[in-house]
Amino acid sequence: MRRRLLAHSVTAILATACASGVQTGASQHTQSALRTGTVTRATYWVYVAAESADLVHLIRFGPEGASVEKTFPVGEYQLETEGPHGLRISPDTKYLYLTTGHGIPDGKFWRIETGVDTVAGEPTFLGYFPATVDLTPDGLYAFVANFNLHGERVPSSVSVVYTPTVTEVAQTTTCVMPHGGRMHPDGTRFYSACMMDDQIVEIDTRTFEVARRFRVTEGHEGPLMYDAGAPSSAGGMHVNSDSRCSPTWVEPGPAGLALYVACNAGNVILEVSADSWTLARRFETGRGPYNLAVTPDGSTLLATLKQGAAVQFFDLATGESRAIRPSSTTVTHGVEITPDSRYAFVSVEGVGSEPGKVDIFDIAQAELVASVSVGQQAGGIAFWKMENETLNVER
Repeated sequence: MRRRLLAHSVTAILATACASGVQTGASQHTQSALRTGTVTRATYWVYVAAESADLVHLIRFGPEGASVEKTFPVGEYQLETEGPHGLRISPDTKYLYLTTGHGIPDGKFWRIETGVDTVAGEPTFLGYFPATVDLTPDGLYAFVANFNLHGERVPSSVSVVYTPTVTEVAQTTTCVMPHGGRMHPDGTRFYSACMMDDQIVEIDTRTFEVARRFRVTEGHEGPLMYDAGAPSSAGGMHVNSDSRCSPTWVEPGPAGLALYVACNAGNVILEVSADSWTLARRFETGRGPYNLAVTPDGSTLLATLKQGAAVQFFDLATGESRAIRPSSTTVTHGVEITPDSRYAFVSVEGVGSEPGKVDIFDIAQAELVASVSVGQQAGGIAFWKMENETLNVER
């Protein structure tokens, strides 16, 4: 049994030359001909899960390049693939919250102390195949979409976990295969996508109850009536396969005014107004948009294209696609953006026994600047921290 995660340093599997993330400034010295100023160098860290390898990697990216700084195993049973899947960092950066999607009899929710990377308390059972996870702004509650990947196609749920004690306090039935859940910036609402019901669901975080539903089937986008006796709302289930959205992700914008929905089967992203609960815009995409992220400055929407093995960049002011850039391998999965809106870290699963990858893109240039190899089926990814180092320079 691996009750405790054993953290250990590993040699970087691959380090490539990359943009340094350097910001420069200079001023004219009034007493000499020398130009003096400062250089600020940023270093970033993200955690990424390798689902098929039962490993979590800590990736470091800075002026010296990108590398795997640490690797540790996840799970309890040596002979069982437990599948670390969803990752999220607490607001104070002290804890990594993680879901394992498989196991006996189903998945669990874990709290891990960052840095030392050891389990803080016992994990707790949730629903079948707990997948994506997000937190309220105070970090006290985690909302976890129970995807139920291997079960019957029946309505599943979103688990609510009180993080200080890792205790499940509610399990809200929502729809068939809930996935891609994210919190509204003000913490009052949690959104998740229903892959097999063609809808998104809003949960009131104060009552843990479903508040609203929105149908995302092409040509029928709009609010759905919610019948508490039939959580898989009629009208979202039986739709023409040619017009399916099959949503995999809901991403609120930084201000919380718009929700972005990835239609994995429809090759489109929908923008839904969170206030009026109406369809605002459509963004045509490459093949299979899967996960989404918006830069903190609100300028750019990024989409991973799972079937297209690429990342797409959208200008949110115009709604235009800026670029589609190929990933370093196939099955592009998750995306996390640095707080300064400069870089995107993208997990790429790979196929079979080939290693997964973490690709790093310069957002302004829409260019791949670094890539590192990790364990098989790299999926869940979470930004941990960034550090700035200011140097005095003299030329």
